Amino acid sequence: MKNTKLVALLLVVLNGFLFSFCKKDVGRGNSKLYNEDKNYHLNKYKNPVDSFDNRSLSMGEDFDFLPSSSGGQVVKHQYYTLSYNEVHEQAEWVAYELKKSYVKNNDFKRPFFIADAKVTTGSADWRNYKNTNYDKGHLCPAGDMEFALDAYNDTFFTSNISPQVRNFNNGVWNRLEQKVRYWAVKYDGVYVVTGGVLESSLLTIGKEKVSVPKVFYKILVANSGDNLRMIGFLVPNLESNAPLYSFVVSVDYIEKMTGIDFFPQLNDKIENQLEKNNDYKNWSFN
Repeated sequence: MKNTKLVALLLVVLNGFLFSFCKKDVGRGNSKLYNEDKNYHLNKYKNPVDSFDNRSLSMGEDFDFLPSSSGGQVVKHQYYTLSYNEVHEQAEWVAYELKKSYVKNNDFKRPFFIADAKVTTGSADWRNYKNTNYDKGHLCPAGDMEFALDAYNDTFFTSNISPQVRNFNNGVWNRLEQKVRYWAVKYDGVYVVTGGVLESSLLTIGKEKVSVPKVFYKILVANSGDNLRMIGFLVPNLESNAPLYSFVVSVDYIEKMTGIDFFPQLNDKIENQLEKNNDYKNWSFN
């Protein structure tokens, strides 16, 4: 009888010890999981912009952050995509990724502009620009595509040009294009959307009545580390020596002027936060 009681007592003590040990171990495990989960959520939601997936800016085959298209003629070339507006005989937007590795200075020879066979309604002929005061202004610049000859040549489709005042094209617009290449190197690549503001009653040139935009826009998104940044420019199609930062506007404002939703696939909270900002201090203008 005494032995039975002793065994029972030992079993009680042993069970208590095992229960205490398991509880302590499980508690440690739960605490670890909780802390990891807590840190994950704190890091993820401390700033909705900081939580933006780096892969979202990679313009691979699955890239789907293209702007909305009013005309529905979205044309994809190897290194850039455009939305052709038949009424104005030019692209309403051209979108592309300018990687850091793309920024090169090769001595490629300038080819002739040719029609874009991918535009089903036919892109405007380059002869519309003859005997006018306007340049055949690139939207996706040839200078952004000098990393490969085929990429460079692809910028000479007439779907990728718009009438630009000569001193605008060679002046302030060229300065902005050079600054974009500078930022592509500094921020390890940028995503670019650009075009003319196409509206009714614009001056036209040539037999096909190619519209002459009064203003051009350029929107940039950079994802450098954990810092996602966006900036918009609205530049009159005129000669100007003004500093580039004086043309900075919010992307919201450009959307109102153009009627284009530039980032329809972005999370609404992130999109709204980025697009309402017109502060250029996050960008280096030195």
